[in-house]
Amino acid sequence: MNAPIVSFNHVGKSFAVNGFELEAIREFNLDIAEGEFVAIVGSSGCGKSTLLRLLVGLDTEFRGQISVDGKAVSGIGGERGIVFQEHRLFPWLTVADNIGLGLVNEPLSGAQKQQRIKDFIELVGLSDFTEAYPHQLSGGMAQRVAIARGLVASPRILLLDEPFGALDALTRQQMQDELLAIRERAQITTILVTHDVEEAIFLADRVVVMEPRPGRIKQVVDIALPHPRQRSSYDFHQLREELLHELTSDDHYQPSAPVQIRDLPLTFIAC
Repeated sequence: MNAPIVSFNHVGKSFAVNGFELEAIREFNLDIAEGEFVAIVGSSGCGKSTLLRLLVGLDTEFRGQISVDGKAVSGIGGERGIVFQEHRLFPWLTVADNIGLGLVNEPLSGAQKQQRIKDFIELVGLSDFTEAYPHQLSGGMAQRVAIARGLVASPRILLLDEPFGALDALTRQQMQDELLAIRERAQITTILVTHDVEEAIFLADRVVVMEPRPGRIKQVVDIALPHPRQRSSYDFHQLREELLHELTSDDHYQPSAPVQIRDLPLTFIAC
């Protein structure tokens, strides 16, 4: 078996709040293989987003060890890119310039940077909007710019922190399809944090279910459904129910029995 690209080993994290230590994460252990898509789900405050901040290097104060390719993470690195729930585009910069911010620290010539930007604008399907400004984009388009910015430096690992949470339901589903297509083209290891169980099942190879604070792994579920996944299928629905149950109960899952309704009034049936 190949060594994992990402390893969390006995990771713990606490915050000082009003003079007290608030434990956010406790004994988090997880290995992620190269090219894998892992989703982390859990209730608010269980440490999902904190885990991404630790992995990307935005917070270096924690217990245990996080490693990428066997090397301990000690700060921000070019092999890790991140996309947040809010696209965080600069309103005075064009699409191309916003994406170009991801190349600020890359040792490339001006021409190489321009070609890289062009390639990733095409990757996310925004070639007609290269010179557009954020206020001229829809929410889904702006988030595609954010994804391109996260990918333009060619990281090996893409971290997604509730990237579609601010979008309407239809745009969210469209963006989920787009993310799968982008990932297929870019061949990148992806870690998604979401509170949406259906989104996790639709996208991921494995789903990590978190306990409430302090965040710990309750269960890791393999998603063996073939792509493209059908949200309306029986297997998808069963997985969704089981994962929802894991998030809300400690009992063993039992599927609910079908409800049969008899002896309805004829006037009701006629309606």
